[in-house]
Order: sequence, then structure tokens, then C-alpha cells
Amino acid sequence: MNRTVRKIGLILFLIILLPVIIFITYQLSTLNEDEAVIRKIYGDQLESILFSVNQSSEDIVSNWAGDIEEIIQRNDIPESKAMLDSFASSNTAINYIFSVKETEKPEINFYGIKGSDSVRINAVKIIDANKENINKLRTYKRGGYRKIEPVDEADTPGSKTLVFLAQLSKENYLIVGMVIRPIVFVDEYLRPKLQSSAQEKFIINVVNDITGQAVYSTEEMGGLQVQQKKSLWLIPNFSLGILLKGRTIDSLVNERQGENILMLSLVGIVLIIGVIVVFRTIKKEVELAQIKSDFVSNVSHELRTPLALITMFAETLELGRAKSEEKKKEYYTIISQEANRLSRIVNSILNFSRMEAGKRVFNFNPVNLNDVVDKVTGTYDFHLHSKGFEYSVNKDNTLPTVKLDGEAVAEAFINVLDNAVKYSGDKKMIEIKTGTSDQNVYFEVRDFGIGISEENQKKIFDKFFRVQSGLVHETKGTGLGLSLVKHIVDAHKGKIELQSKLGEGTSVRLLFPITKS
Repeated sequence: MNRTVRKIGLILFLIILLPVIIFITYQLSTLNEDEAVIRKIYGDQLESILFSVNQSSEDIVSNWAGDIEEIIQRNDIPESKAMLDSFASSNTAINYIFSVKETEKPEINFYGIKGSDSVRINAVKIIDANKENINKLRTYKRGGYRKIEPVDEADTPGSKTLVFLAQLSKENYLIVGMVIRPIVFVDEYLRPKLQSSAQEKFIINVVNDITGQAVYSTEEMGGLQVQQKKSLWLIPNFSLGILLKGRTIDSLVNERQGENILMLSLVGIVLIIGVIVVFRTIKKEVELAQIKSDFVSNVSHELRTPLALITMFAETLELGRAKSEEKKKEYYTIISQEANRLSRIVNSILNFSRMEAGKRVFNFNPVNLNDVVDKVTGTYDFHLHSKGFEYSVNKDNTLPTVKLDGEAVAEAFINVLDNAVKYSGDKKMIEIKTGTSDQNVYFEVRDFGIGISEENQKKIFDKFFRVQSGLVHETKGTGLGLSLVKHIVDAHKGKIELQSKLGEGTSVRLLFPITKS
């Protein structure tokens, strides 16, 4: 049976648990990959928003450059100057505009402010310091694309300079610079775009990288750190920062990871519990099948032995081989004993069958437990002495009469007494006692035999159970006796008290509640 159970356990492990373990292990190993995917998804989303804001700022400045180039291309210089002055003055984000015509002696014009020597010097320095960038602008312009570039060494406090080329003729370009106020530009022109991009999910801010101060934020940061950062294309040393509102990517990743681990754990636990339940159920069924098989074998043996003896001695008497009356009486006694033994076995099986079907009916009548004990011991006296047993009966003559099914209680007493006889070993002594305890009457049977281990004491009243070791294993029986005893005691709302120690014997006390007769 153990080999069968082990095989079933191995099959369940291979079919269910092993694939589950492999699956959970694989899923756990891919959590880092999932984390990277989540980070990439949110990172790409944040990057896309920052790109969109940068593109918006470039579109704004590009529109300004287009308007300026259109004004410059007018032939009426005084009118163009007036228009550029007006354009620069009306646009609060623009500090001033300048243009440089590259000739032997550069021609420099300023719009929106009154020129000064220091400004003119800065304008000249811009051209000298950014010749390489200006040459790139020419290349773009020849290709039909107007490129706008921030330039180095051109900033006055609180401003940034952007340069582009305005085309005067096919190969004749005018260098145009826009000196803008970054803080005003962000507050007046980028704010709508930042707000629309942020919606209710993100917080976007603009930070001066040099000072570390936020010049604008769609909401209060509350001490949180940006999760994605990108420089403003047209305003050097200013950066766009963005973070998820109320949550960070790390918190989202950890939450998702925690959910995945929790779900995998729950799936694993449910499957493991399911496998354990299935295994225990199958194991129980296998054990029950084995017990039933042993029961059939034991019952067959129990029936075969008395039948064989009855047949043998009946044939001996029938053939007249018993020569004396003493022998005939001995054979008749053996036949009677074995017939009674056979009757008890059959009755036990029938009673057990009725008990299992819930059809056994108990007839409760006023009974004195001493009378039940006297009747059974009187019947069993010859049987006990013939097996070499000595027994004593200590009755409490003050026992009250209680409502019992006398025959059922006698059957329980016989089964307990029969067990004491079977498992007494070499010390053939039995003590029988009656008495009262806590509003109960009881009878007690004590032997001095092999005893019962603590582990098996919990199981001996289970149907078909028989201890598979030592004298218990060698002694035949149906395994139904104590199961019937428990059923009878339960029907009387009584209880069983068992005390046993290996090698020292067993005491079984059956208690029945005292009720008015």
C-alpha cells in the first residue's frame, strides 16, 4: 500500500506540482524583465511629453523668426525698422532684436531698445564666437530650412540669445538675433502647453540648471524628485522635468511586482493545497481499500475456523467415532461454542451494516448495568476459563437504573471483553468493574496485556482499523468490534475513556448518562 501511495504522490508531483513550480520560477525570473518593460513604457511616455513641449517652444520661436524675416525682407528700411521695434517691444518675452550684415565692416542694427557701445560689442562677439554655428545655419538655409540656434557667450543677465539667418537674396543672408527672457517665455508662452500636457496625471516643471531653482511648475512638487529630465532645446541651462502625479515609476513597478508575486503565491498555494487534498483523499481511499481487503480476508478466516471445527466434530459424532459420553459432551460443547462464535461474527457484520446504513434501531428501557455485566460474564465464564483466564468483577451495588438498550450495551461489553481476551498476551488476568462518575454509570474492563501506543489510541475506534504489529497483527479479527462499541456509546450519548500503556495493559471504560427511568 505504501508503494502505491508513493507512486500516486510522485505522479501528482510530476503532473501538477512540478509544472507549477517551473511556471512560478519562470514568472519570478521574468519580473525584472517586466520591471524594465514598465520603466520603458513610462519612460517613453514621459519622453514623449517632454519632446512635445520642446517642439512647441521651437514652433513658437520659429513663428517669431518667420515674422521677423518677413519684415526684414521688405524694401522699405525705415518701415521695417519701425515694425521690428514694435514687434520686439510688444512681445514681452523678447528683450531686443539685433541684425548683423556681414561686410568688411559689419553693419549692426538693434530693434526694441536703444543701442549702446556695449551692446554693439556683444553683437560683434556673437559673430566672432559662433562662426562655425553660423556656417551651419547657412547650410540649412541653402537647403530651404530655417534653423534657429542658441549661441554661446552672448547672454546678458536674465536673457538668452537665439540666432537665425534671414535671406535677403539668393546668396545674401542677414544674421538675426533674438535676445529673450527665459522666465517670461516659459510663463507666458510655454505655460498653456505645459498645463495641457500635464493634465491630471503629471507634474511638469522648468528648472534653471545653474541655480537649481524651479522657474515654473504646473503644481507644487511637495519635495518629490523628477523622474525624467530633458534640456530645453532653445534655452541652454534650462531643463524640463516631469513626474507622475502622486506616484513614482519605482512605486508603480514595485506595486506591479508585488501584485505579480502575490498572485503567483496565491496560485501556488491554492494548487499545493489542492494537490495535498487530492493526495490525502487518494491516500485515504487506498488505505480504506486495503483495510477492506484485510477485512474480507480476516472475516473469511474468522468464518472458516468455526465452520471447519463444527463440520469436523459434527462428522465425528455422525460417524460414531466418539467412544465415550465424555467425548461426545466435549464435542457438543465445542460445536456450541463455535456456533455461538460464528453467530457473534455474523451479528457483528449485520449490525455494522445496519449502522452504516443508519437503520439500526435502539430500544431504550430501564436497565441496571450490573445485570448486563452479570449476564455477559455468566455466558462467558466457561469461555474465559477454557482459555486460561482469571477474572474478577467488582460491582457497585448502588448503581441507579438508567434507560439503555440492554442488548446493545451487552454487545458493546462483549466486544470490549473479547478484545481484552485477544490481546492479553501471557498474563491472562482481566478486571471488570462497575460504578458511577459525574452523573454517569459505567463498566470498565482492564487487561494486563500488550497495551496500545498513543498514536494508535486515536484510531482503534475507527472502522476496519487494526494495529499492524506484534500480537495484534497475528491475532485475527474483523476490525469492527470497537467501531460498533463507539456507535453504541454515541447512540446512548455516552463517552469512552481509554487508558493504555505499551507492555502494561489497557483499561476501557464505557460511560452512560444517568437519566430518570
